[in-house]
Amino acid sequence: MSTVLILFYFLAAITLATAFLTIYSRNPIHSAIYLVICFFSIAGHYLLLNAQFLAIVHIIVYSGAIMILFLFTIMLMNLNKEDEVHKPRITRIGAITVFCSLCAILVTIFFNSKPVSDISDSTGEDYQSIKALGKVMLDGESGYMIPFEFVSILLLVAMIGTVLLSKKEKLEK
Repeated sequence: MSTVLILFYFLAAITLATAFLTIYSRNPIHSAIYLVICFFSIAGHYLLLNAQFLAIVHIIVYSGAIMILFLFTIMLMNLNKEDEVHKPRITRIGAITVFCSLCAILVTIFFNSKPVSDISDSTGEDYQSIKALGKVMLDGESGYMIPFEFVSILLLVAMIGTVLLSKKEKLEK
């Protein structure tokens, strides 16, 4: 077995384990930490695919900014076990059923898929450079400029929502 394959299996095991622990953990802070570890292992997959820029952006955006927003939201909401609503057993069974069927579908798709090779022409142009990626993302002709701006507006609205949720109400006397 090659070193890359062993590293892939190791990262895949970490990704799957931490993703499961993110959902399974009862403590929201522990769930957020497991999610950060999952994001770092996904960045490792990007490095294995020789997409260094994408791996670094993934770490900065997801593991950095969005997880900080999640942690602030969790801490500001002050979630306690006393406040947690007890979920009925049928809801848990339904969630487990949906999860298992989704896993079965994904495994079936994985084993029935065929590898795609030679899908692009080799022009010799470097698509890994920041300049080429910036041109593709922010050029008006490519069509990615509007979705890029929508994402920035969505993050702004999420930040405003977090501030409004954390705002203490004045007690009227």
